[in-house]
Amino acid sequence: MSTTIDGFPASGGVAWGRVRRIPWGVPVVAHEVVDGSQVEDEVARFGAARDSAKSRLCDLKRRTEERLGPVEARIFDPQILMLDDDTVVRGTEQYIRETRLTAARAFEWRMLELKAQWTRTANPMVLDRLNDLEDLQVRVLRTLLGQSDPLDLSTSSGDLVIVASNLTPSLIAQFDPDQVAALATDQGTRTSHWAILARSQGIPAVVGLGDASKRVTDDQEIIVDGHIGRVVLDPDDRDRRVFEERRSRIRTLEAEVEDVARLESVTADGQPVALRANLDLPVEAANARRHGASGIGLFRTEFLVVGRNSMPGEEEQFEAYRRVAEAFKGDAVYIRLFDLGGDKFPAFLHLPRQENPFLGWRAVRVLLDEPELFRVQLRAILRATVYGDVRILVPLVNDVDEVQRVRAMLEEEEDGLRRDGIRFNRGYKLGVMIETPAAALDAAELARYADFFSIGTNDLVQYTLAVDRTNARLARLFNPFHPSVVRQLHSVSRVARAAGIEVSVCGEVAATSLGAFLCLGLDITALSVAWPALPELKKVVRDIRMEDARAAARRALAAANAREVMEALAEGLPDTVDLSAYVGRWNLSLRS
Repeated sequence: MSTTIDGFPASGGVAWGRVRRIPWGVPVVAHEVVDGSQVEDEVARFGAARDSAKSRLCDLKRRTEERLGPVEARIFDPQILMLDDDTVVRGTEQYIRETRLTAARAFEWRMLELKAQWTRTANPMVLDRLNDLEDLQVRVLRTLLGQSDPLDLSTSSGDLVIVASNLTPSLIAQFDPDQVAALATDQGTRTSHWAILARSQGIPAVVGLGDASKRVTDDQEIIVDGHIGRVVLDPDDRDRRVFEERRSRIRTLEAEVEDVARLESVTADGQPVALRANLDLPVEAANARRHGASGIGLFRTEFLVVGRNSMPGEEEQFEAYRRVAEAFKGDAVYIRLFDLGGDKFPAFLHLPRQENPFLGWRAVRVLLDEPELFRVQLRAILRATVYGDVRILVPLVNDVDEVQRVRAMLEEEEDGLRRDGIRFNRGYKLGVMIETPAAALDAAELARYADFFSIGTNDLVQYTLAVDRTNARLARLFNPFHPSVVRQLHSVSRVARAAGIEVSVCGEVAATSLGAFLCLGLDITALSVAWPALPELKKVVRDIRMEDARAAARRALAAANAREVMEALAEGLPDTVDLSAYVGRWNLSLRS
């Protein structure tokens, strides 16, 4: 009998395989002391273990740089720096010398202290930082205890699905995408460093699965759907059939990807649709182009800051923005300003503890309060405007005052660049993300100050439905087809059209056939999705008639609940469009 577990999508794609559990946990360390004459030997053993871990991480960084690029490889810098950090090294050596603890026990104590300090002095959701620290702890302790690497996959055949409590960037960097078919974890978020690396390598991943790693056994059959955030254990015949159909369709699209990329993005009745890509790393730009992206609808910039001990400089940021702008010369590139807070906490900001981080000091609120960080980013983006149609996207805007303050700071940075004789394109555009009910309700006023709207449906759903999108227990309640969400999309679209500004959708709902159909029916004709989803989305768009989409959207707007919304949309879609994902995720019998 099959078992279905819902989590959250972290990297698109579907895969079938056999479970390979990775017990990447902190090993148990016995409480042992050594004779006084052995103390310096233990200090030396600790130094050798640090050197070994550092060598391994530097090797992984080098390999990542060769495969993805220097900016992406910097994900390993915080861990490498930690190995030489005085608080780590001297603290451990002091324990060895003063208490005669073994090197392993002393290092374990020091790590526990640091974890406790970080949890007390910063937000408890400093996931990336703690994730990095734990990775370091495991590596050094295993060396000191003489334990083998649990990640040895040399004796395993292909199509492995790695199931773990959590993963780290250094683990992902060791996976061979030809051998590892997918990833499934109890913890983690879509913005975890390891999840970003998984997406850049095209490995499907689902996070937030609760206790999944305790419910599986090695070699158990498993299906991972990274598109909708679901895993199926011991799939039955129906699960296998659905999976095979979806995999077959995706493989066909992959084989045809370059042909599909060349197809015009237009509905069956002639409406042009802008299909753009969401990016997490500059290295993804080439794949986005290959998959037919007509620009970048959402370039997330947090990879430049999360996990860093110091702020990224202007030159480093400029190079990252320029790289993407040049890859899409002639097409729009929407660069989102740092969306920090929530579940993204760079160490150098010393963010205070917040009871409700997603409702707290986050996104534009952080930027306006941290001009030293913000102005460097604005200046770097302005410089990149010379290399393409760069547009600036402000996250989590709630009122016009925030937009006005961003514009004022941009003008000041423009003056600075002129004084320094540095070129920029004054024709750039500034837009806002519509992610809260407040922004949606205030859209008419915001439209007076913004050049465009981009609707972030992930957060809009979260804030409208009061459902934490990282809480696995609430995954089923996170429904983008709730009538209240649909009506806000409709309202924002009408306001934007009346104001004569572009409105696009960059949330994950746009990557689904029902979601894209709904957006087109609401006259939102610019969609931005993860690049692997582009070919399938283009196929769907080319099958749709705007007349059908508008009629279905009208029925959806009159629906009483999410089920009726989805049924209204499903009835309007042509039979060629696959709806199996909706049957699976929301258990709707949409078609016989």
